[in-house]
Amino acid sequence: MKRYLILLLFTFQGLMAQVQFEARVSKNTLGVNERLRIDFIMNVDGDNFDQPAFEGFKIVAGPSQQISQSWVNGRSSFQKIYSYILQPDKKGTVTIKQAAIEYNGQVYKTAPIKIVVTNAVAQERDPNDRPQGSGNEMLNLVAEISKTSPYLNEPITVVYKLYFNNINVTGFKELAKPKYNDFWNQNIDIKQLSVEEGNYQGQRCYFVILKKTILYPQKAGRLTIEPLSLDIGVQLPTNRRDMFGQMIITDDNKVVSAGAKTINVRPLPESNKPVDFSGAVGKFDFTVTPSKTTLKNGESLELIVSASGTGNMKLFTLPKPVVPNALEMYDPVHDENVTTSLAGMSGKITDKYTIIPQYKGKYAIKPMQFSYFDLNSGSYKTITSKEIMIDVLDGPVQAETNATASKNVISKTEQFKYIKPKTTLVSIAKNDFYGSNLYYTLLFLPFVILPIIILAKKKKEAIDGDVTGNRIRMNNKLAKKYLSQAKKQINNKEAFYIALEKAMHNFLKAKLHIETSEMSKDNIQELLLSRNANPEQVLSFINLTENCEFARYAPASSASIQQDYDKAVLIISALEKQIV
Repeated sequence: MKRYLILLLFTFQGLMAQVQFEARVSKNTLGVNERLRIDFIMNVDGDNFDQPAFEGFKIVAGPSQQISQSWVNGRSSFQKIYSYILQPDKKGTVTIKQAAIEYNGQVYKTAPIKIVVTNAVAQERDPNDRPQGSGNEMLNLVAEISKTSPYLNEPITVVYKLYFNNINVTGFKELAKPKYNDFWNQNIDIKQLSVEEGNYQGQRCYFVILKKTILYPQKAGRLTIEPLSLDIGVQLPTNRRDMFGQMIITDDNKVVSAGAKTINVRPLPESNKPVDFSGAVGKFDFTVTPSKTTLKNGESLELIVSASGTGNMKLFTLPKPVVPNALEMYDPVHDENVTTSLAGMSGKITDKYTIIPQYKGKYAIKPMQFSYFDLNSGSYKTITSKEIMIDVLDGPVQAETNATASKNVISKTEQFKYIKPKTTLVSIAKNDFYGSNLYYTLLFLPFVILPIIILAKKKKEAIDGDVTGNRIRMNNKLAKKYLSQAKKQINNKEAFYIALEKAMHNFLKAKLHIETSEMSKDNIQELLLSRNANPEQVLSFINLTENCEFARYAPASSASIQQDYDKAVLIISALEKQIV
């Protein structure tokens, strides 16, 4: 009976025992080159252990399992441990997610653990594993900066070199990429890694250039370049020897970091800064070139505004030409032909404007100014283009803005007239203004007009703020204008097809919300079909658009021109109804 009572007591204690399952780590903060031990500990023999994914780590060793059980003073204790050795992949805050077990039909989970991974830290090695020899063994990652105190938008280079000596490097991978906050940056391709002889801190060694980057600071002040960290596979000699007396070589991984770099960026001087300065820094040439200066009615010209040289080519805007109202100028087509090397950006950027005269006459395009900061002289330079005269030979004449007012001339015979014998007298007595209808009208008129003014102002602000809507309305207006102009020019083949092509282009701008630079055949076809346009109508529209350029120079009869006009009207009308 006593035996059964003791057994019942132990069974009761087992039922009352609380299940414990937890995760413990060797440290919560470690360097990217250190390792972490994590133990999953349970006080019961749980089943179906489900390890976490260990995102942000690689498993160096594990899982290893330990089981211990003891009896002390009649009490039993049990412990099972699953252990892992982890290596972090990168810097940052990493969360080790929950592990799980099953016990008596219940699922138990550990709490998530946050681990902070910092830059690489110095580590002490096992004395038996230290490299032996003269002590000249090295492995250093260095970020070489071309200039630590540049001007705003002045190019600087960062070259990452791995110096090594008496160590075999078997491979590497990036743990933390460098961050260039507040810099425009571009990597320079390295086609093949090559080992070169060099010198580091007075010691001869070998080095490999791993990465080249060109930077343009976009903000004045102290800017920090976050470090590059690498996990490098190496082979190291040890103080141990094998049975034949030869040195034992061990394979290992070392994490090296280039360290953070601070750049002190100087602002551009405010004294003598031109009003039209748009941020260009370097050495540039500036030109403004028209494709032609003499035009006939209906012809167009291209005005090419370009800057070439070396500097921050992609980081400034070109000045915009100012033309008379009689010349209609379209938005520019921007083109960049720029190459980037360790010396910085160089090449040419261009804005190409299409200009169409509206009236006959001679018109001047004012000189344009382009300003830049010259790094060599440390001063601002300004280049001024020449005035361009455009001569439109024919076409409608612009109405005179200051017409001569007509004058009333009194003839001599009207200086003296017959005195009328009858007069019409008007009473000088007037009704009192106070209390009259006019008085009350003027009194309450502001209260009526004020809400109207406010509503009209809000409506105008809404219309002015609707940039896209205004552009669409303008393109619609231009499409109708050029279609009407094409009809007028049916007897003039070249002018007709120019106007017809512009009508179709502006129709596309209005309906598809695209610009001239996006008007490729494939893009137009894709956009029209996506807006439920009839495929046959789309194909006819594209064919007619492509035919306009060809037809300007090919022989054509008045009948074929009339057919092209009728076809354009039908296609535009059909697409107007189909496009949603």
